Amino acid sequence: MLGLRRASRLGDVTAPSPQAAANDPAAAAGDDGPSDAELSRILTVPNVVTLIRLALIPVFLWVLFGLDRPGPAAVLLGFISATDWVDGYVARHFNQVSNLGKAIDPAADRALIIFGFGGILVAGAVPTWAGIVVLAREIGMSVWVLGLLAAGAKRMDVTWYGKAGTMCLMISFPSFLASTDLNWSHGVTTYFEWQAWLTLIPGLIFSFIAVTQYIPRGLTALHEGRAARSTSA
Repeated sequence: MLGLRRASRLGDVTAPSPQAAANDPAAAAGDDGPSDAELSRILTVPNVVTLIRLALIPVFLWVLFGLDRPGPAAVLLGFISATDWVDGYVARHFNQVSNLGKAIDPAADRALIIFGFGGILVAGAVPTWAGIVVLAREIGMSVWVLGLLAAGAKRMDVTWYGKAGTMCLMISFPSFLASTDLNWSHGVTTYFEWQAWLTLIPGLIFSFIAVTQYIPRGLTALHEGRAARSTSA
């Protein structure tokens, strides 16, 4: 999720008056963003939500392959996907942004796509070409981002196209899986099949537009990260 940054410049920040400090705790701190102590927190509600989402991925795989219940597995995966916005909303609106949260939330999304969508591909519920394209794109972007971070790049924020593409695919793949459950009526499975295709195409388009954004943004983040390290050294 998007992190909060300080945007003040030297000379633009003045000390708050005692009256302003009494009426506004943020003014007393001289900063409307989270402090270093707040960013270092570990046990926060958003982080717990993210960890629960991660823990439910093996449960999804067990329901799908162990119990052979594609319909309930699709519902569970849809729930895991739908709760993606919860941790970010709570972090932003209740001042619970943390460095750990900014690291594990994207990791949870990637784990959901790689293992969740990979399970659906193995089950044969999604067109093979679509599953391979999505997984190849996700693995490639994961390697790209991790390589940049290892080389000293600054953390990149997720773009609108990246979030929109992920959202569409998180609707599409569980819908493909739900459409294969023979215990449901033909009308229900047909609905899920149509929903899967209607969200797959824009999801792929948005995802690959995001790739064209992340490559130059990654190079810029690498340059800025190295420059900042050189300056601090």
